Amino acid sequence: MSNLRVLDLVIIALYLVGMVAVGVYFSRRNVNPEQYSSASGLIPGWAIGLSIYATFLSSNTFLGVPGKAFGTNWNAFVFSLSMPLAAWVAARYFVPFYRSTGEISAYTHLEHRFGSWARTYAVICFLLTQLARIGSIFFGIALTLQALTGFSMEWIMLITGVCIIVYTVLGGIEAVIWTEVVQGVIKTFGALLILYLVVDNLPGGVAAVARIGQQHDKFSLGGFAPDFTTSTFWVVLLYGFFINLNNFGVDQNYVQRYHTAASAQQASKSIWLCVWLYVPASLLFFVIGSALFAYYQVHPELIEAVKLKVAAEKLAPGASAAEIARAAAALVPADYGDKVMPHFMVTKIPAGFVGLIVSAILSAAMSTISSGMNASATVFTADIYQRYFKPELTGRQMLRLLHLGTVVVGLAGMGVGIAMIGVKSVLDVWWELSGIFAAGMLGLFLLGVISRQTGNAEALTATIIGVLVILWMTFSDRLPADLAALRNPLHKSMIIVVGTLTIFLVGLLLGKLRRHKTLQENPAPAHHSVV
Repeated sequence: MSNLRVLDLVIIALYLVGMVAVGVYFSRRNVNPEQYSSASGLIPGWAIGLSIYATFLSSNTFLGVPGKAFGTNWNAFVFSLSMPLAAWVAARYFVPFYRSTGEISAYTHLEHRFGSWARTYAVICFLLTQLARIGSIFFGIALTLQALTGFSMEWIMLITGVCIIVYTVLGGIEAVIWTEVVQGVIKTFGALLILYLVVDNLPGGVAAVARIGQQHDKFSLGGFAPDFTTSTFWVVLLYGFFINLNNFGVDQNYVQRYHTAASAQQASKSIWLCVWLYVPASLLFFVIGSALFAYYQVHPELIEAVKLKVAAEKLAPGASAAEIARAAAALVPADYGDKVMPHFMVTKIPAGFVGLIVSAILSAAMSTISSGMNASATVFTADIYQRYFKPELTGRQMLRLLHLGTVVVGLAGMGVGIAMIGVKSVLDVWWELSGIFAAGMLGLFLLGVISRQTGNAEALTATIIGVLVILWMTFSDRLPADLAALRNPLHKSMIIVVGTLTIFLVGLLLGKLRRHKTLQENPAPAHHSVV
């Protein structure tokens, strides 16, 4: 039975219809692949910046961040604090580089630099990253709507997925960007509305949030000791810098937007607009998580329904009420943080407002998924199909292939989301998967752009070593007890840091060694002075 009122359902339905209508409107302009993938370079910088902001502000942020703040503290906010430095590097070096190449794909350069294997490897890493991102976002939206509607998570993913696929296929990148502009505003308004309603229902208001948060150390950014085995301030800062550098510098989602701007200056401004919007917006979601924690500390009886539901899901079907109650009593806030905001929406938000907030959460999911689908289809068409199967494609054939790729990626992302049902924290899952897939891609790209001495053989050797290091760091915790000494001692957020640096530094070293050997074998002729 649905917990949504008729007014809420009408608002949600109108939002979904509106998004599909946007796709239909822009479909009239998509007469060639250039318009579909880059909007012919006619999008203003401020709109691109808002669209990048909306992509960052996904449902992982909308649901995962408050859940993380509720269950632990503000340690994950350090991720956002790393954004300005990564943005500076991207605006200073990456944007001019991509604009000068004129290539719509971020990975074509790797083939020019190292060969087809490098381009293919980066494309595979990117597509795996996108599937992980899309899947985690589908899972996050289904988690919320299940609590509100009572429908199965699978059906929720299917219905929302079809709507996203339709407007993305019809409208192309122009529809994606302009809907994200609207969605960015809706998301921000929805977050402010949630915070207002939580504080308004909490006796003592903001003062109670601050007092209870301080009592339970909820505002901590993590330890400042030089410890890389736990999620300290420095671990999250390093993770955030490398992930954001990957986002702004290597991820096709963002690189493709740079080509939609009229100039490199406009593209660089879009990055900075995203940063100045996202950092305070992400802080807003951590404040929401802390406010929810304070609210349920004041009303502990209200959280029991959430704990019982989570406990029942963890136990085998048919567990007795006593078994479920014992399991619920053993839960800690980190075990049910992602479930808290949906519960608050169901029980405390008045009719009409729920529809607006669900629309905001839907917009958070749809913007990131649609941009990921469009970028993945572009990469598949340019870097796989044209490269290996049919280099000469007519504009009509390429447009049809872009449409097909968008649909396939959307359906595959739904499958990943369904596979994630039952995970503990959507934010943790996304961070771990993105770190694994992005590490090799970023390391190889930095090697190709920065080092002029590294050749094909050295880059391939460095990548193989880097992938082995990434695999070891990811799976060594499964080694038996007698091999415990071989387990990765570092926190899993360090995978992208170590993996990226391994590929880059090993490639740099091998390049220098090759150059040194070449100079020894072929010394430059000596120049003698004439007396």
